Amino acid sequence: MFLGDFHTHSTFSDGKLAIPDLVDLYGTRGFGALAITDHYCEEGGVIGRAAHYLGKTLNRGTLPIYLEILQSEARRAWDRYQMVLIAGVEITKNSVSNQRSAHVVGLGITDWINPNLDILDITRAIRAQGALTVAAHPVWTQKIEKQTFHIWDRREELRGQFDAWEVASGPHIFSEVAKSDLPKIASSDLHKPNQITSWKSVFDCERHPEAIMNAIRKQEISFAFYEDKNQDDIRTLLDLDRLADRNSQPDFRNLLIPEAL
Repeated sequence: MFLGDFHTHSTFSDGKLAIPDLVDLYGTRGFGALAITDHYCEEGGVIGRAAHYLGKTLNRGTLPIYLEILQSEARRAWDRYQMVLIAGVEITKNSVSNQRSAHVVGLGITDWINPNLDILDITRAIRAQGALTVAAHPVWTQKIEKQTFHIWDRREELRGQFDAWEVASGPHIFSEVAKSDLPKIASSDLHKPNQITSWKSVFDCERHPEAIMNAIRKQEISFAFYEDKNQDDIRTLLDLDRLADRNSQPDFRNLLIPEAL
């Protein structure tokens, strides 16, 4: 069994860590899978234009560089940590209105996706690349921040367009999603190192991108709360013996999981 986090951000958008530092943060803690999913903001609207102006988003010029670095880091992540690194983006459509705001995570993307499209067309474009679609924090996140209710308000129309809906983001369970029959995933939405303490997805499959993606599609996953023991020093390594012995993975099955999940 191993943990995966499928919603994290680097300095290519508004995260605090560069991509290699993110890989080391998760790799040294024994994670089996990580997706880096930097924001790709739509180009219209006041908020979108501001994100592009401030350099807090991917764009057509930086996306190829971003994907190239992720490809290189995927090799290092596996060679050093036996951790699968998945390339992703978070298509970000922010409006003054929470009801018009929506974020879509694409996992396994290989090429540019137009962030200005309607949500339905965005999900189709992601799937056309063989990638997974995730409805990011579609309900109240229980934090003071921009809320993204558009997808949830259209959930009956869009339910078949998403491979998973975030049931938890950071330390918070989304009860509306947990109680629904929608496919689920749990991730951190990490922007800074201490946010690694959060709900995570747990896998019991081969450590291979397709095996992990298929487990998400088939909902052969469970969820556990991960509390980082090394928050004061992100450079702290796991015990070297454990790092070398990949058969000595922690067993998360005994953790208390809310009944709703």
